[in-house]
Amino acid sequence: MKKEKTIAWICLIVSGLLELVWAYFMKLSDGFTEFWPAVLTFIFLLPSFFLLERGIREFGIGMSYGVFTGIGIAGTTIVGIIALGESAGPVKLICLAVLLCGIVGLKTVEGREEGGAGS
Repeated sequence: MKKEKTIAWICLIVSGLLELVWAYFMKLSDGFTEFWPAVLTFIFLLPSFFLLERGIREFGIGMSYGVFTGIGIAGTTIVGIIALGESAGPVKLICLAVLLCGIVGLKTVEGREEGGAGS
């Protein structure tokens, strides 16, 4: 049981990281008018959703999608700041920190609310 949860967590985290990649290529595709970035968007999007489904199967949709989108939001914000020259004001960085705390909080309480010391 513990091994299945570990695998599900790995799949969920990788799916969120793949979201960074496909979102970046989506930006480069310029509304899907640039061929190769558009193709790469879909190449990375498919395994991202496949791995997300593995997390949903183990943890449910609420927590899984929250982690997936949290990683995606935090990661794409960081990519936008570093690679695309987007602003990095203090309020934006504080909000990003709050988001990351929420992701860690979801991981921390996972299983406890189901009454599972053995979960």
